Amino acid sequence: MSECEVTTEPSAIALRMQQIKHKLVVLSGKGGVGKSTVAANLARSMSAKGFKVGLLDADIHGPSIPTLFNLADSTAKQFGNELIPLEADDIKLMSSGFLIADPDQAVIVRGPMKNKLLGQMLGDVDWGELDYLIIDCPPGTGDEPLAICQHIDLPDGAIVVTTPQEVAAADVRKSIQFCRKLDLPILGIIQNMSQFSCPKCGEPIYLFGKDGGRRICEKFNLAFLGDIPIDPAVGVSGDAGECFLKKHADSTTAQAFQSAVEQIDMALKRQHPTDEGECDSCCSGCSSSETCPTHA
Repeated sequence: MSECEVTTEPSAIALRMQQIKHKLVVLSGKGGVGKSTVAANLARSMSAKGFKVGLLDADIHGPSIPTLFNLADSTAKQFGNELIPLEADDIKLMSSGFLIADPDQAVIVRGPMKNKLLGQMLGDVDWGELDYLIIDCPPGTGDEPLAICQHIDLPDGAIVVTTPQEVAAADVRKSIQFCRKLDLPILGIIQNMSQFSCPKCGEPIYLFGKDGGRRICEKFNLAFLGDIPIDPAVGVSGDAGECFLKKHADSTTAQAFQSAVEQIDMALKRQHPTDEGECDSCCSGCSSSETCPTHA
């Protein structure tokens, strides 16, 4: 890590971010809910729809994106003060895992260095023009998600990942309060590991309870972006660094990711309509214009 000296100024980050249409953070109050897997598959689904996508792994101590894209042994190239993102599945990628030679090496840094490193991965990376930059944050409401929001001067929105059980939902509620204190719009909640289909009869089995994510949405008046079922193929593809969506495009899980992306895109259009006609079009499915952010 030491060979990549951090020299990023705030103005450099702002210049990079001006080339990116939408900056989205993926959050979870609790670890183990599959947040990085969700972030990776959202990025892949967006890319498959023709969007230009970047994915930033902001988990400095436990980066997962290199493994999920079969790049665990890869390192980023540096030209002067500029870092070149790696690419896979037509997605530009950056992670602290790409800045160290040994993927098993522990990254031992405190808050100020985390802040500088995240600034480097935002401002020193040649992201180019993107439709979406998805930022996969570590669990909780600490240094990394706070630093990301401050560096970007607030992203366009947050996607919060939970699993159905109360022990996860309790921490997700903290993430919601984190977003609200920062005036960070919440685009919605994704409920991962929602159910498992019995391989013999096909009946759903709710291993972690049921509808915890939906209840959170009802309590806080948030959009529910969908259920992601438990699919063993997701884990197998992730460990192999393969694209689950390509290999299992017709699966219920792949369709759930595609549906979530469509809802995210519509939510952003409601927030940033280009003209009145687009606003009317994207609001056609709203239950009431009084609750639409565009008409607030």
